[in-house]
Amino acid sequence: MSGNGEWCTIESDPGVFTELIRDFGVKGVQVEELYMLEEQLFEEFKPIHGLIFLFKWVPEAVDPAKILRHNDIYFAKQVIHNACATQAIINILLNCHHADIELGAALAPFKDFTQSMDPMLRGQCLNNSDQIRAVHNSFARNEVFETFGRKTDKDEDAFHFVGYLPAAGHLVELDGLAEGPIDHGVVADGADWLAMAKPIIEERMNRYAGKELRFTLLAVVSDRKLVYTRRIEELQKKNESMPSDEAIEEINQLKEQIEQEKLRDKANKIENIRRKHNFLPFIVELFKVLGDSTKLSSVYEEAAKRGQERERRNKRLKTESA
Repeated sequence: MSGNGEWCTIESDPGVFTELIRDFGVKGVQVEELYMLEEQLFEEFKPIHGLIFLFKWVPEAVDPAKILRHNDIYFAKQVIHNACATQAIINILLNCHHADIELGAALAPFKDFTQSMDPMLRGQCLNNSDQIRAVHNSFARNEVFETFGRKTDKDEDAFHFVGYLPAAGHLVELDGLAEGPIDHGVVADGADWLAMAKPIIEERMNRYAGKELRFTLLAVVSDRKLVYTRRIEELQKKNESMPSDEAIEEINQLKEQIEQEKLRDKANKIENIRRKHNFLPFIVELFKVLGDSTKLSSVYEEAAKRGQERERRNKRLKTESA
């Protein structure tokens, strides 16, 4: 570990976070975006190991009585400016004890090394981890051009990630800016922690609804291919003793879903390569070729015309909706 090195901002995207987790060496888990807080959607993605909520940050006081100080809950304070998403994911993963999840060669030793430390020191160790920072920074998007008139850091909206999950028999909120895990109540034996988390997240959304509509809710779930494969094995075993057309049909559907997941993984990998790629040399060469062929002016005029048409169309739609 070292104290040098910056952390870049990475895009809030489930495909990015899934590959980030896998590049940490973690197995058996992926990230999905939830568009609704509905029980049906929760059922579709179970087992869900944690929820990550992205919102526009505003200063809020936390009741000190709600801070849960428990040795069985892993919590690291946030000391990194640009990595609250990665920190939220790591805080959730280091509290997971599900059989599907293997922490791997980066996070397992990090957890062992920092287990006896206080939250602030854990955060400092995370900040100083060359291995974790290198993986995080590998997802930096190449900024080809600097936009003039861009807001300064002081004026930009600040967005923040927090995690929700069951830990040590409680529903806890892991906010790296808080002094510790925030206790949202005891999860009774056999109770669904997601049913407890839903009204808490909804209340938070409603609190900001008048001034903010930009929220993202992500779920840390078991690798869908693993879940589908396990279900296929259960059905095949059952079908050996009690053959049924329904079981065969479900097996075929699950096999198709596995193939779809493989295609999605491939598409996410390609998209992440494009995010990281520097397109500037290509753009420069393209302008050179267009300039040499005297086509640059016509391309510019056509692009300007399309932009003006799009602007007029948007104004018309705004007028009609008003």
